Amino acid sequence: MTSATSATSGTIRVLLADDQALLRSAFRVLVDSEADMEVVGEASDGAEAVRLARSERPDVVLMDIRMPGTDGLAATREISADPELAHVRVVMLTTFEVDEYVVQSLRAGASGFLGKGAEPDELLGAVRVAAAGDALLSPVATKGLIAKFLAQSDASDDARAGAHAERLAALTGREREVLVQVAGGHSNDEIAERLEVSPLTVKTHVNRAMAKLGARDRAQLVVIAYESGLVRPRVE
Repeated sequence: MTSATSATSGTIRVLLADDQALLRSAFRVLVDSEADMEVVGEASDGAEAVRLARSERPDVVLMDIRMPGTDGLAATREISADPELAHVRVVMLTTFEVDEYVVQSLRAGASGFLGKGAEPDELLGAVRVAAAGDALLSPVATKGLIAKFLAQSDASDDARAGAHAERLAALTGREREVLVQVAGGHSNDEIAERLEVSPLTVKTHVNRAMAKLGARDRAQLVVIAYESGLVRPRVE
């Protein structure tokens, strides 16, 4: 099936990137069993994942974070930096969810992450969420955990925060309000109810905020909200 055909039919094109062939096979059977999805390629390392992303133009990449040679983080950065792959969403797969890889994945440009032990329905749901452009945050890695790691700054983090803060100046007051709500993990419908506006209005504000901040998706908005200091980690 070609990209044009899949785009017309609404089929989600999925690329699998994992160094374990058995796991890739299991993912392929699972994904291909769904009427609205198809696997368009398999990669055993990050370099191959980038090459296939450019040739197959998938909608979603299920990317193992740890692979020999070019790992998942490096591959995700490369995909995210390519303007021609702006539509590609990466869901990072990791055995260890509760560690700093979570934040590294989001900073690299991933739309979210998922543990390899996730249930089949959870993985399929993750593909659909990512394809829709929404942020995917595993229940195991709470927003508090993400906030904690984003709060641990070094010199490079401080420079990043300063750049984000400057860009925040371009947002309107309402866009800032919406950004805070997005960082809280709320859906457009939830934000609409909280701010007493329509979901369509919220979607418009989210899209404008992403454009002004150079964010690929909602996951990037979450990172920017914390790194800029707009949203502060909750003190336990």
